[in-house]
Amino acid sequence: MTIDERIERLTERHEALTQSVELVLVATRENTESIRKLVEVTNRDAEDIRALARIAEIHDRRITNIEGGGLA
Repeated sequence: MTIDERIERLTERHEALTQSVELVLVATRENTESIRKLVEVTNRDAEDIRALARIAEIHDRRITNIEGGGLA
């Protein structure tokens, strides 16, 4: 194998590796954006669940007060 053939082969391998790295970079950016959106949705859901829990506690107290004859 001549020097020129070796250089050509190394150049091809370098180009293939560069393309692979670029694909990984794009996939990583897409995954990062998906994770960011998932975190946002999860945080909103957590806030909604906390609000529902507060409402349930208030209703439970009111029912307890009504059943016990107290005032809400």
